[in-house]
Amino acid sequence: MHKENLQGDLLSLERKLKILLTEYNNMKEEVHGLKAENKELKGLLKQKDEQLAGFQNQINLSKIVQNVATGEGSDSTGLKLQIDEYIKEIDRCIAQLSEG
Repeated sequence: MHKENLQGDLLSLERKLKILLTEYNNMKEEVHGLKAENKELKGLLKQKDEQLAGFQNQINLSKIVQNVATGEGSDSTGLKLQIDEYIKEIDRCIAQLSEG
């Protein structure tokens, strides 16, 4: 009788272990998939951030052009400094795009 109980307990333990291993493998696959999705989403986010920065630069350049066209902000030194900053920013963006 004692041997039968031991065998029953052993079989029960074996079933539970198989279930746990199956769940572990399923979770491992899910984590792998989520990591891949996370990496992809991070790439998309970086791409969107770069696009947003480009749009913001376009807006700033449009404002400068509009100010020059209407005669506002006639301080040419300030305008030259702003343009120099935009050129530096564009160069940084080009360098980053070249790396990626």
